[in-house]
Amino acid sequence: MPYSQFTLKNLVEQFNLTLAETTRLFPNINPITPTELLSMTLQESLPLATAINSEKARSELIITPILLEIKRKMNHQIGLFSGNDFTVDSNLGLNGSPDFLITRSREQYYISAPVMTIVEAKNENINLGLGQCGSEMLAAQIFNARENNSVTTVYGCVTTGVLWKFLQLDNQTLYIDPVEISVEPIERLLGIFIQILS
Repeated sequence: MPYSQFTLKNLVEQFNLTLAETTRLFPNINPITPTELLSMTLQESLPLATAINSEKARSELIITPILLEIKRKMNHQIGLFSGNDFTVDSNLGLNGSPDFLITRSREQYYISAPVMTIVEAKNENINLGLGQCGSEMLAAQIFNARENNSVTTVYGCVTTGVLWKFLQLDNQTLYIDPVEISVEPIERLLGIFIQILS
C-alpha cells in the first residue's frame, strides 16, 4: 500500500500512534520577510494558480516558489526533493514518492536525513492528505533511525498552496496543528518553515 492509500485512521491503528489534535505547534513565530523575487512571483502566480485550480498549477506556481525561497533563506544548507522514490518498507506500506521532501542535508543527488514531508491536498481537501503525510513522516523517522541520523522529530505539511496544515511526529505521537496557516501574509508561513529547519 503506497503512502497515498493511507487514511489517518488506518495509519494510527496500524502503527499504534497516539494522535494529538489540540496542540498549537507554532504559537510564537518570528515572521520572515520574503525576498523581492518571491513577493513578485506570488503577486503574479497566486491569482493564476487559483484561477487554473489544478493540483499541478498550485504545485508549480505557489508551492515550489515558496520552497525554493526557504532553500535560499537556509543558505542552501537543506535538500529539496520532488516526486523522488522514497520506499522505506514495502511490507509495511511505506513506499511511494512524496510530493516534496526536505532534508537536513544539502545533498541533492540522493535523500539523506529527511526532516519534513509536504503533501499536495487532493481536491483541495487537506484532511484527506493527513494519512498520506503521516505515513511519509513515519517512513522518514524509520529511515533516519536506520541511517543513525540525529533527526528524530519529523515534520509534515498538507497544503492546497493557499492553506498549509502542519504536523509533527515525535516518537509515537502524531501532532496535528488545529490551525491552518494561510499563504498570506507569507511572512508567517516562512517563519514556520525556518523555525522547523533551523
